Amino acid sequence: MADTLLIRALKGQPKQITLCNKNLEKIPKAIGKLDCVCQLQLKNNKIKKLPKELCHLYQLQVLNLGNNSLEEFSPVLQHLHSLEKLHLFGNNISHIDGSSLNGFRCLNFLNLNGNQLKTLPAEICNLVSIQHLSVDNNHLTELPIEFCALTTLEEFHAAGNKLTSLPLEIGYLISLEKLYLQRNKIRELPEGLGKCYRLRYIDVAANELRIFPTELASMPLKELHCEENPLLQNMPVHSVQEEEVLSLKELVARFVMKELKDRWSHMRRAIRFYPDLRSMLAQSSKCAVCGDSFLNTWLECVKFVDARTDLKLTSMTGPIPVRALLCSYKCFNAAGHNYYGVAFP
Repeated sequence: MADTLLIRALKGQPKQITLCNKNLEKIPKAIGKLDCVCQLQLKNNKIKKLPKELCHLYQLQVLNLGNNSLEEFSPVLQHLHSLEKLHLFGNNISHIDGSSLNGFRCLNFLNLNGNQLKTLPAEICNLVSIQHLSVDNNHLTELPIEFCALTTLEEFHAAGNKLTSLPLEIGYLISLEKLYLQRNKIRELPEGLGKCYRLRYIDVAANELRIFPTELASMPLKELHCEENPLLQNMPVHSVQEEEVLSLKELVARFVMKELKDRWSHMRRAIRFYPDLRSMLAQSSKCAVCGDSFLNTWLECVKFVDARTDLKLTSMTGPIPVRALLCSYKCFNAAGHNYYGVAFP
């Protein structure tokens, strides 16, 4: 029946073909003759493999293959250079070969929800125009570093996976506006998330978070969903301060960073010849109390900010624990701040 419909369509040069809910197990080869088609709807069938004739649809912009029986991200797809939206939700795709992601110059929307993916290939960064990427309800345990090279990405969905962390380089997602990570196993959000200056919406409900990154309060958030997380509570307990002993590396790093603040320091001129040292110091943190730089996290504290008054969120109420890093017990014991030490069970 599908062959008959396609043969009839050849006479009319249609821009859109809809073959949904037809129990199709394969796509007729005659599809390759419809090079005028811009939209092809094939969802809710039983298609297992894509024919090579699909490559001839040079003008195809929207392809919907949702709810079929595909087991691979077909290499045929990379030849659809005009493709803008690709729906592959509800299939059985367990692996994406990196070489299959070449050629998607125009793809801005990719839906891979409800598949069997355990990883995303490093070549995900080849999706140079992607704006919306959705991988809900797969089996992902991590995201590749290369994912953070998607500088055009505006909306990312990865709910219902097995993620335990996010790449430290996530701050490179400079266009990101919406982030959906509910129902994972994420224990900590990277500090780099604070560099996503356009991020308006975060959903991290039902994870394993205890605290949020230091720059949360400076982000332009409109909505934050963090229910069903074991967030830190403001419950004072007795503690004993350990002896403050810094390594020689830490002492030298602090001295160098203090010298670099002096515009007339010889250190500012000399450091140009030590690229490895510059790279190491670039990973430093700044004390939330005194403002001095230090290399390694020495004392992790928490500040409780109010969701409504401090974060200007209307979607939730109550205190939100935000990480604060201090450089010494001297700063921790100083008067006038509202940072608390973190007690671990």
